[in-house]
Amino acid sequence: MTNGPRSGLTAVSTALLAMSRHLEVRDVLKTIVVSARELLDAEYAALGVPDDHGGFAQFVVDGISDEEWKAIGPLPRQHGILAAMLQEATTQRLADVREDPRFEGWPDAHPEMSDFLGMPVADGDEILGALFLANKKTAAKRPPSGPGGCGFTAEDEELLGVLAQHAAIALTNARLYERSRELTIAGERARLAHELHDAVAQKLFSLRLTAQAATALVDRDPARAKGELQQVAQLAAEAADELRAAVVELRPAGLDEDGLIATLRTQVKVLDRAHAAHVTFASNGVRALPAAQEEAMLRVAQEALHNALRHSGAERVEVVVSRVGPVVVLRVTDDGQGFDPSTVRRAGRHLGLVSMRDRASGVGGRLTVTSEPGKGTTIDMEVPGV
Repeated sequence: MTNGPRSGLTAVSTALLAMSRHLEVRDVLKTIVVSARELLDAEYAALGVPDDHGGFAQFVVDGISDEEWKAIGPLPRQHGILAAMLQEATTQRLADVREDPRFEGWPDAHPEMSDFLGMPVADGDEILGALFLANKKTAAKRPPSGPGGCGFTAEDEELLGVLAQHAAIALTNARLYERSRELTIAGERARLAHELHDAVAQKLFSLRLTAQAATALVDRDPARAKGELQQVAQLAAEAADELRAAVVELRPAGLDEDGLIATLRTQVKVLDRAHAAHVTFASNGVRALPAAQEEAMLRVAQEALHNALRHSGAERVEVVVSRVGPVVVLRVTDDGQGFDPSTVRRAGRHLGLVSMRDRASGVGGRLTVTSEPGKGTTIDMEVPGV
């Protein structure tokens, strides 16, 4: 066993599979940053996603402790080398970033950085962010081979480009997801099906090609690396087939045409195929409800499912709609991490609980939240029956 950085195979595979293992875009970006630093044996790594005000909406780092990060102060602005990557869409490989004429200095608490490798994260012609590394650890152990004595090599640049492509995939898919949540239910399915079919098929195909290309970049155990990466390619192909089938089922139709039960059944089936968690649906003795009640119940179910699948870490999620005496009850239960109900007032807006309560009360119903740390969460919405 060696004491060096993780093998190229492990690091590349971790980054390639991050999108299927994590649902939050920041988790995916963090995995990519960590993999880049370990794969290229750098002391520091970071990925910045710019905002529209000259700063950064997200800035993910690795190699710096929480205490060091707090001491550094506010997030950096879009200037110097960062601006060059974002505005000029150019890769930067420098022997000493401090000697570059564009270097404007960093806060006193910022760690010292010398050799530097950074590149834009792009989707076509659109620049989505910047991914960069600093201080090649092995540079002190061998003669520098990069331009002007930079420790990072052309091979390092090629490998970082692979990870930058996957950061672009994560950011693009995150934007598609956020956009889909803002669509009305009537237009959501047709547009989402079209966008997901194009984007997912294209991006997963890119992932497959990248995994195949990575076989040429791993030299520790070529035979085993090729076999493992071919398996990654096969898994990516199977994932593409599964998502394509799910998209077909997400056919254009409205709540007013299918009704609440059929709409929920279809959406749960799609979510079950698209997520690692097992998602199920059942109904008992419920007929059509007034349109306003069905709309409210659907929206509450979607928000509760979003919380369970994106935040709770659940392995199983159950959706049940049933008649209980004079009321109809929607119940969404997960076996995730749960939370302390006494913190609901503080966490309510983050979890969408405020909007769910408003939707329930708006149609004469009520919402009940039952949860406990480590024991999952149950959301119950009751409305008067017909």
